[in-house]
Amino acid sequence: MPGIELFGAEERKEVNDVLETGILFRYNHDNLRNGHWKALTFEKELAAFNGVKYAHSCTSGSTAVAIAMAACGVGAGDEVIVPPFTYIATVEGALLAGALPIFAEIDETLCLSPEGIRKAITPKTKAVVLVHMCGSMAKIEEIMQICQEHNLVLIEDTAQALGASYKGKAAGTFGKMGCFSFDFFKIITCGEGGAVITNDEKLYNFSHQFSDHGHDHIGDNRGAEGHPIIGFNYRIGEMNAAVGVAQLRKIDYILSQQRKHKALLKQTLSKFPEITFRHLPDENGDAATFMDFFLPSEELTRQAVAALQAEGVPSLTGVQYWYDNNFHYIKNWEHIRNLQSVAKLPIEILGAPQDYKNLQLPVTEGLMKRLISFVVKVAWTDEQLQMLTTKIEAALQKVFTKATA
Repeated sequence: MPGIELFGAEERKEVNDVLETGILFRYNHDNLRNGHWKALTFEKELAAFNGVKYAHSCTSGSTAVAIAMAACGVGAGDEVIVPPFTYIATVEGALLAGALPIFAEIDETLCLSPEGIRKAITPKTKAVVLVHMCGSMAKIEEIMQICQEHNLVLIEDTAQALGASYKGKAAGTFGKMGCFSFDFFKIITCGEGGAVITNDEKLYNFSHQFSDHGHDHIGDNRGAEGHPIIGFNYRIGEMNAAVGVAQLRKIDYILSQQRKHKALLKQTLSKFPEITFRHLPDENGDAATFMDFFLPSEELTRQAVAALQAEGVPSLTGVQYWYDNNFHYIKNWEHIRNLQSVAKLPIEILGAPQDYKNLQLPVTEGLMKRLISFVVKVAWTDEQLQMLTTKIEAALQKVFTKATA
């Protein structure tokens, strides 16, 4: 959780700017702001960091996905290819838009695989929501080619991958739109917040309009603004954006520290020939938010998780066994598989394109059973890192020694 490790005077200064004016709303009140436009500043700097023309901030990464799908014309009855390993918001966004999620296989990038996408395409497929999981990217060139061949909209969910890149090009800039999350647990945080980015002016205009009840934001009189489209309220507040401004200015330091610390973790794990690592299409473009690796079997993986817990490793870094995680893997999404909702969803009328209850994704299942991730922290001291790597090595040594006895 890098962002929250670095709260300090910079965040307080930006928030105090807002409190001193009393203008917490992101639009209008020009004469009372004393020149402080935190959401606009955050968006300008986020666009520059990613090398795009436009960025628009919103309430969360979840609403960013919803905004991107709406802006790109994904709606009722459209099939959307999504991964079974993602934060659940990716799927919720499709369902609440009236779209129909199609789950496809992932590969050792931990993202949707080109082969999985190809097999999932039908005549009704409108879009692919590609999630760059755990800080690094998918096989983006192959996936872009598939989308172009089949005229599919590519939306990148880069919630966990701010700062990741492929051949120098930022994650979130390959498709029509990219989506970010800045919640409490992300690489930088606004407390709660998100954003979309794009180079398409039309999509940008749809985005800021859709996220504010359809307002066109022309002029400085909110009551006189036009409403070219139907929208909803996904606006970010100036307080959240102020935190984001301070945090984004720390991103280069965060990335450099994460990459350094991850390299030390990988050095330790590389001592064990039984371990293999997540495939990185461009290792130099890894945001390094997680250290992801595979063991040979589910049995050994579960033994390793237990051994790491016994050594106290989770007190130094988060140890994620995603296969049992309630919010990131479809196996545990009973409410999605059973379409449990407080109100009837469009998919219940239109019909689900897959049997979610009995969905079989053997490649994904095989990978998830063997996957462990460590959260990479920014503020580790040399002593903490030494303690961590020593404990990891001791835990894994016990597991593999026992397995060969």
